[in-house]
Amino acid sequence: MPRKIIIDSDPGQDDAVAILLALASPEELDVLGIVAVAGNVGLARNAKNALRIVELAGRTDIPVFAGCPGPMMRKLVTAEHVHGDTGLDGSNLPDPVKTLEDRHGVDFLIETVMSAPENTVTLCALGPLTNIATALVKEPRIAARLEEIVLMGGAYFEVGNITPAAEFNIYVDPEAAATVFACGAPVTVMPLDVTHKMLTTPGRMKAFRDLGNRTGAAIAGMLSFSEHFDLQKYGWDGAPLHDPCVTAWLLAPDIFSGRQCNVEIETASELTRGMTVADYWLITDKPRNAMFIRDGDADAFYRLLTERLARLP
Repeated sequence: MPRKIIIDSDPGQDDAVAILLALASPEELDVLGIVAVAGNVGLARNAKNALRIVELAGRTDIPVFAGCPGPMMRKLVTAEHVHGDTGLDGSNLPDPVKTLEDRHGVDFLIETVMSAPENTVTLCALGPLTNIATALVKEPRIAARLEEIVLMGGAYFEVGNITPAAEFNIYVDPEAAATVFACGAPVTVMPLDVTHKMLTTPGRMKAFRDLGNRTGAAIAGMLSFSEHFDLQKYGWDGAPLHDPCVTAWLLAPDIFSGRQCNVEIETASELTRGMTVADYWLITDKPRNAMFIRDGDADAFYRLLTERLARLP
């Protein structure tokens, strides 16, 4: 039986690859729906991008919902400087024909988890955690019913990418992140510590172009746009591919390694707002509330990506 997942996302270029990887793996993953959240760009454009991605994959059967338009307690911070004005620049995807569902994404999330058998739905969070935290506040019982929350966010050894102390997804809505980490559900974290090892080198970009399908061409275009920022920033051989690590964890967890430890989020300090404080060395006796991934096999990761994405139109 494929694992039932809900993807919560602010679809920029790497989110698109993560979603496409899931949609290309129906034997393992049953995508119940995609919920857009404000983050990389505003909610309306992120929701539109989610629609464009399911159409690219030929999976218009997947319902797409709009969630929260901004953080729980903060003014929205976006990242057009990385993802472009549309949030998905470089893809040249047409405007979607498919439309959003009428229901609010948070209500879809709650109703889906509450109506499914216990421990059968996994939440895959690719953006700020506003929707998931709002659902947990509105219906706390969902925490005990979830199989797992797998999220891309945070950093400990790599520290930050939007400020010296914080990773973007956590920084945008630190109160939401703190709510999620404290909820009691099993949590797996894909932080910058592992995503910064998954680099889109020229050879890996060529492999996407050489897939020979519409999806491969779109991915190569998207990543060619978004990688400019990181290549200039870090000076590496390629740019990190963050969000697909979430999907890859569900498909091939042996690619990754980490440990259970306590993870908490800084919400009070302006200097370190959104900092992910991971007790990776188990210095304290605080409860180990998350699987914190630190390393991964980049070659195996990109083999998985190219093999699966070749299945799409």
